[in-house]
Amino acid sequence: MKQLIECVPNFSEGRDLDIIKQITDAIESVDGIKLLDVDPGAATNRTVVTFVGEPEPVLEAAFRGMKKASELIDMSKHQGAHPRFGATDVCPLVPVSNITMEETVVFAHRLAKRVGTELEYPVYCYEFAAFSPERKNLATVRSGEYEGLEKKLREEKWKPDFGPAVFVPKTGATAISARNFLVAFNVNLNTTSTRRANAIAYDVRERGREMREGHPITGKIVTDEKGNKVMIPGTLKAVKAIGWYIEEYGIAQISMNLTDISITPVHIAFDEVFQKALDRGIRVTGSELVGVIPLQAMLDAGKYFLRKQQRSLGVSHEELIKIAVKSMGLNDLKPFDPRKNIIEYLIEDQSQKALIDLTLKEFANETASESPAPGGGSISAYVGALGISLGTMVANLSAHKPGAQWEDQWEKFSEQAEQGQKLKYDLLKLVDEDTRAFNRIMDAMKLAKGSDDEKNIRQKAIDEASKYAIEVPFMVMEKSLASMQIIKAMAEYGNPNSVSDAGVGALCARSAILGAFLNVKINASGLNDKVYVLQKLQDGVAIEQKAIELETEILAITNSKISK
Repeated sequence: MKQLIECVPNFSEGRDLDIIKQITDAIESVDGIKLLDVDPGAATNRTVVTFVGEPEPVLEAAFRGMKKASELIDMSKHQGAHPRFGATDVCPLVPVSNITMEETVVFAHRLAKRVGTELEYPVYCYEFAAFSPERKNLATVRSGEYEGLEKKLREEKWKPDFGPAVFVPKTGATAISARNFLVAFNVNLNTTSTRRANAIAYDVRERGREMREGHPITGKIVTDEKGNKVMIPGTLKAVKAIGWYIEEYGIAQISMNLTDISITPVHIAFDEVFQKALDRGIRVTGSELVGVIPLQAMLDAGKYFLRKQQRSLGVSHEELIKIAVKSMGLNDLKPFDPRKNIIEYLIEDQSQKALIDLTLKEFANETASESPAPGGGSISAYVGALGISLGTMVANLSAHKPGAQWEDQWEKFSEQAEQGQKLKYDLLKLVDEDTRAFNRIMDAMKLAKGSDDEKNIRQKAIDEASKYAIEVPFMVMEKSLASMQIIKAMAEYGNPNSVSDAGVGALCARSAILGAFLNVKINASGLNDKVYVLQKLQDGVAIEQKAIELETEILAITNSKISK
């Protein structure tokens, strides 16, 4: 599945729009990235650029942007209100979906090495990409700023992680990192009081509030033996918050930066503010997302609120997002549009309609046309998706069936439904992926085959495309076999009124496996790597046999229950 990384480079130019445009043009010259935001600031003389894409295009776009910045920005003339020490001051990489922080760190190090080697100026790695604890904090890495950089580079302890320990007056230095996704999230209150809003913000933010003697507002601030203020921590980790009044809407808000949503996700932040406001006699009326958010964060929020209701979590992405929006009042001040606020939806290619976005009639017509794709592989994936959809339906019906016998088991059925939904989405993605795999073979076939070198390049491309065209239907087989285990469980102990649906699900899953295996075999027939082919065929036969066994077992259970 597609890995996505967000990149948020900060360039030390916020006034000259022509320079900014040239930098963003360099970034956008890379295919496969989506420019989300360009935010120049005149006072800070700094521009924050946000773009997203798969790792390789993101690394290339980041490098091109940094290279252009090194050509156009002269740090020896730079003045601004924000701390800085380089033309590209910082460049964090942020994992968005289907990628771990550890993998993102590897990409951050690759980018840092390339910048240091090819652009030949100092590069430091911070946060999760730091090579030592002392360099984890950006403020420490950037201490002394540009004006102190020449002296700093002469110190052994500040030798850069990549690039020369040489002061380059025009470009300065760059800090590259991997960090967690930051979400700007505001919670709306039924008050106009900034003071009361701030009191709630201090209750929840990690830094908390100053400890005072006697009165919590007017009392003397308590200090330690070194004269530092003693703080009472707030209840939420990785959260910065203040209270303010929004004249446009006539309400006060708690404005939060959730600096690590793996520690404090949006739904936990919302519920904590809700409770702290209630403790102070104030009502939360809704919330507001500023910018974008990863899909998984919205799905997690939807599941959180469904769990509170003891409802099955195994529902569609659309339903989970709807639950999250309603529960947190994200439509309170302005419409929440998933296509504009959720990263994965925002960057979807809308130029070509996916097969799974067609109506049933359109899909059947497209399949029945003279075009060779979609073919048996896509149909097998779709049949598999229908099979697990039926199994998931039985799980959800069982989770919501009235009666103590069933209500006590809602979590068990919810877990099965969640697993079913994941398999359903995986198989739906494979419907279109099978067609892409077929097209890759066709594109390889069209390569020139005149010289020996061209023939070798063409054959290598055909072999790689053929292997991918084997892997895709093989994944259909694996996902469909996994779905049969859920379907069998639903036939055994799910809602007996829906046992026939489980039986039909088993028939679909078995058909998907046998159909996908035909695609594996036909795409393997022309491949030269016989060791790879033999292994895939052996594994495929084992999956096929297991599917037939499971189908027999599930149908026996189904018919037994129907006959009763």
